[in-house]
Parts: sequence; C-alpha cells; structure tokens
Amino acid sequence: MADLRIEGEREPLLGDTPGNREWDILETEEHYKSRWRSIRILYLTMFLSSVGFSIVILSIWPYLQKIDQTADTRFLGWVIASYSLGQMVASPIFGLWSNYRPRKEPLVVSIFISVAANCLYAYVHIPASHNKYYMLVARGLLGIGAGNVAVVRSYTAGATSLQERTSSMANISMCQALGFILGPVFQTCFAFIGEKGVTWDVIKLRINMYTTPVLLSAFLGILNIILILAILREHRVDDSGRQCKNINFEEASTDEIEVPQGNIDQVAVVAINVLFFVALFIFAVFETIIAPLTMDMYAWTQEQAVLYNGIILAALGVEAVVIFVGVKLLSKKFAQ
Repeated sequence: MADLRIEGEREPLLGDTPGNREWDILETEEHYKSRWRSIRILYLTMFLSSVGFSIVILSIWPYLQKIDQTADTRFLGWVIASYSLGQMVASPIFGLWSNYRPRKEPLVVSIFISVAANCLYAYVHIPASHNKYYMLVARGLLGIGAGNVAVVRSYTAGATSLQERTSSMANISMCQALGFILGPVFQTCFAFIGEKGVTWDVIKLRINMYTTPVLLSAFLGILNIILILAILREHRVDDSGRQCKNINFEEASTDEIEVPQGNIDQVAVVAINVLFFVALFIFAVFETIIAPLTMDMYAWTQEQAVLYNGIILAALGVEAVVIFVGVKLLSKKFAQ
C-alpha cells in the first residue's frame, strides 16, 4: 500500500515529485514542497481569473439593457473589448514588474484591481445616467486585473524543471479551461435568483442574478490574495531542477547556482503567440454575439438566455478540459 501511495504521488496531475536519487541530490525536500505549494497557488489564481472573466459573460447583454436603455449591440462590443484591451495593456506592465520585484506584488495588486472592478460592476445600476459607461470601466478594470496571467505563466515556467514543465503548463491551461466551465455554471445557478432579487438598503446593494456572480468573484479574489501572501514563495530552477539565482528571491541562498540563459527560438515564440491570439479572437467573437443572437433567434427571455447559454458553454468547457488532459498524457508518452 505504501508503494502504491508513493507511486500515485508521482503522477504529475498537479505537479511532479522527485522520482530518482539524482533529483533528491539536486533539490531538498523542503524546497520541493515549498515550490509546489507556490505553483498550486498559481493554479488557483489562474482558475479564479478565468472564473472572474466568464462568470458574467452571459448576463452582460441583459444587464446592460436593464441598467441603460440607450445601450445597443455596438456598445456591447466595446464592453466586451474593454476587458481584452485592459489585459493587453496590463500584461507587459505586470510582466516587467515581476522581472525586478517579488511576484507577490503584481499578483496582489492585480487581484485587488479585479476585486474593485467586481464591486463597481455590482453598483453600476445606482447612477442616474450613463450607467453603460460605468459597466465599460468595470470590465476594463477587470481586464487590467487579468493581466496577471502573464506573471502566473512565467513563474510556473521558471519554477519547473524541463521534465515538469509540459505537465505544469498543461495544468495551467486546464485550470483556465475549468474556470471557463464553472463560470457559466455559477451564472446558471444564480439565474434562479431572478432579475428582481433582494436589495440591501443599508449599502444600496442589489443582489440578483446579475450581481451575485461578481460578488462571489470578489470574495474569491480576497481569499486568493490571502493565500498568496501566506503561501507563495519565490522559486526558480534550471532545466535539471537545480535552484538558480533570481532577482525575485526574498532570501539569498548559498546553494543556488547561476545558469547561463540559452538562445530563444524567436520563430517558435511568435508562432505560439499568433496561435494563442487566433484562439482568443474566435472565443471573443463567440462570447460577444451568443447572448443577443440567441435572444433574437429563439425569442429567449433574459433569464432563459443566461440559463441555456450557460449550459452550452459548460459543455464546451468540458470538451476543452478533455483535450488538455489528452495533450498532457500524449506529451508524457512521447517525451519518454
């Protein structure tokens, strides 16, 4: 039974464990555990970032129509685009920040921005006019907060050995896809609260199927900040798993070595970024038109559009997770 337990721990679903004597020499058990705790916290961060993006994506159009009658589908496009624009601007800034300072700083700041954006989204119905512009700002700020995705991926790539890296990056993508799944699922569950909901008069907070998801996302963001401050540590290893010197390290270590950087395959980097852009471009088009299109084609009410489209996106998310798991298994097979 003990052998089976040890063998099960070596399965790299959420991280590899030392598999031979050579590894044990390269890395202490304490460093290994700390490194993988930090990586798993970033798995959670990626998951929550995806949930924050998709948890309201189906209700943006109905909510926009409800709070501002002057909003049309063209303005909906700007609301959706504001998220991507915010993320595009923030990603290199947070990435540069993380190169010279502990990664806790950009992560905590970005998540705090996301929490503030979700709170603003919950109150966009209060102003007497121009409510659609407040929603535009809220989504833009949420996109800025999502710029931490670059920090999450770079940390994971730098904190894993060559043997662990493919599996770990697949886990990152799987957490991202799982967030896309559960976001619409949460939204679908909250659809039963209805448009009217209840109002907390003391703080003028209206709790309904439009605001409850963002309030949940804000709560999860606060929890994420606490976990990052308490658990995340700076780690960097070379392709063999040996600790490397890193400007982000909080404490110097005499065991760390400095490894020269190899040449980067610029063509491969550009190709991967182009493919990633195409995939997100297709998804952005789909997410923009799905709610108004189904409401027009099938005469769905606002509540029906949120419910049925949530089920559709959840099914697509399950398919995505299956593909990521398949990629992970195939990468292990062909890497041997």
